[in-house]
Amino acid sequence: MFKKNSSQDVEKTENPADLCRRLNLPFGEDLRLLTRALTHSSYLNEHADIVADNERLEFLGDAVLDFVVGAWIYNRFPEMPEGDMTRLRSSLVRTETLADFARMLKLGDAMRLGRGEAQTGARNNSVLLCAVFEAVVGALYQRNDLPVARDFILPFLESSADKHLTQLQLMDPKSRLQEYAQARGWGIPKYVTVQVVGPDHARIFSVEVELKGKSIGSGTGPSKHAAQLVAAQTGYENLTSGDAEWTF
Repeated sequence: MFKKNSSQDVEKTENPADLCRRLNLPFGEDLRLLTRALTHSSYLNEHADIVADNERLEFLGDAVLDFVVGAWIYNRFPEMPEGDMTRLRSSLVRTETLADFARMLKLGDAMRLGRGEAQTGARNNSVLLCAVFEAVVGALYQRNDLPVARDFILPFLESSADKHLTQLQLMDPKSRLQEYAQARGWGIPKYVTVQVVGPDHARIFSVEVELKGKSIGSGTGPSKHAAQLVAAQTGYENLTSGDAEWTF
């Protein structure tokens, strides 16, 4: 039985050169860093000629991911409070999320594992998949510097952010309305301040939100920003209520 399992594992193992070509990774002819990123400590223990596993690259990749994801959230969601940014970053870099990214790339098939690990299904182990994804990010940074590592990471963030925002219920009304409108080709909402009343120390702002010149919602608040958030929430609810057909 062990021979059969070992044979199956060998058949589905992808070597670093093939992985590099399949994913178009910018390592050139020198695959030493990529090979190290794919090497688990269990493989190192069984091969005396191998001098390093992927743990140091995993450490480096973890730091790069924290920075890139944090900077992306900061720029992508300019209205999001600091606490919500922290929660979203934590969700995007947690073990299961990074393991899912590794599965998308089929990195499990390329991991260099010891025989015992391979025979017990470690190629689909979330902890190991997270580690190898971080190690590949670390290798890309070490070989090419930050812009290349960032370009590797960003498509995963763009494709998964909505799911994480929904799960965490973090998307502020303006961002949610804009995402909804742009997904339907309606353009970007415009916020118009229509009235300001009250003394300087207690002003009330009235704002309308428009899509292609058509008012879809309104709101009031003690600042323009607060009024815009109320207007965005009202507009989003009006668009999604199903009580009226909207054309723009």
